[in-house]
Amino acid sequence: METTGTATFDLDMLETIEEAFERCGSEARQGYDFRTARRSLNLLLADWANRGINLWTVDSGTIPLVAGTATYNIPADTVDLLEHVTRINNGVAATQNDIPLERVSFPVYSSIPNKLSQAVRPYQILITRGVAQPTVTLWPVPSDATVILVYWRLRRMQDAGDGINTHDIPFRLLPALTSGLAYYLSLKIPGAQNRTEMLKSIYDEDFQRAAEEDRDRATLRIVPRIGR
Repeated sequence: METTGTATFDLDMLETIEEAFERCGSEARQGYDFRTARRSLNLLLADWANRGINLWTVDSGTIPLVAGTATYNIPADTVDLLEHVTRINNGVAATQNDIPLERVSFPVYSSIPNKLSQAVRPYQILITRGVAQPTVTLWPVPSDATVILVYWRLRRMQDAGDGINTHDIPFRLLPALTSGLAYYLSLKIPGAQNRTEMLKSIYDEDFQRAAEEDRDRATLRIVPRIGR
């Protein structure tokens, strides 16, 4: 027998909801069933943002620095920043140079005597994860407008959508997504509570396997940082 020759399997939102309802021993029949399932799906994705680094949501960005300006907005859908450097001569192969920024806490930043001190390249960064708009504050304050901030961030996963959308996740996360939604729905569907414990156990196992697979496979190197 021949195989299909394809590897394109995916689930859109409606198919995920149907599968989750079936695991609860029920069916999605009315408009409200799909609306409440979509709400649970978005809450599930929000919870995943709290469970660690989801590698498929990592991307990068740049911010041109302005002389005399310490604080800058970063995209509103940012969960957190992972790495950050200042760069000079961006795009020039012979002279482009990156220097990492040290992330500091609020107590450390508040203890800086002169927060208006300027330098060509900052070396500390304070990240404020605000509700509406996350920001970064650099110290010393940049004095050279030719320097740029380069960052790598975790972004929010995109919303569940209106039914025909596929999910903003790799295919290998589909089992965890479906079992997680089934567990969430079992808390709300009358008569499905007797399956809640089983569905939670399946979800925990599926997510654990997915989380163990979704990791950086590069060799770990630990290099001591010698302070000034």
